[in-house]
Amino acid sequence: MSDAGDEVQVDAPQEVEVTQTDAPKGKLTVEEALQQVLKNALVHDGLARGLREAAKALDKRQAHLCVLVETCTEAEYIKLIEALCAEHKINLIKVGDAKILGQWAGLCKIDKEGNPRKVVGCSCVVVKDYGTDSEGLHVLLDYFKNR
Repeated sequence: MSDAGDEVQVDAPQEVEVTQTDAPKGKLTVEEALQQVLKNALVHDGLARGLREAAKALDKRQAHLCVLVETCTEAEYIKLIEALCAEHKINLIKVGDAKILGQWAGLCKIDKEGNPRKVVGCSCVVVKDYGTDSEGLHVLLDYFKNR
C-alpha cells in the first residue's frame, strides 16, 4: 500500500428512471385485474374483510366494490351481501375459491421465497378505497359498464 498516486477514480452512480411498462389495454383478464385492485386497496388500507366489516362498510355506503365467494355454505350470508349490494347499487363480483380470495386479501403469511403459507379463507371482501389508479381498475370498471 503506497501513497504514490495510485488513485482509482470511481464514477458516480447514474440515476436511471425505470418506467413501468403496462401490458396493452385488454390484456388483463377480469380475475387478474381484480387481484391487482385488491392488492392496491390492501396497501392503502382500503379493504374490509369478513362478514362483519363488509356489512358495516356496505351499510354505510363506503364501499366501491364487493367480492363474494360462490362456494359459501351459508345461504343467508350470500343473501345478505347480495341484498346490501343491490340496495346501495354497489358492484358485486363473485370468485370461485375462498382460499384464493383470502390470499388476494392478504390473509396469509409469505415465506422467504415469496410463496403464500397459512392461507385463511375469506368469503367476502369489500373495497372501500381503490388506492392508486391502475390498469386493473380500468379493466374492472369497463367490465361493470359492459355487464
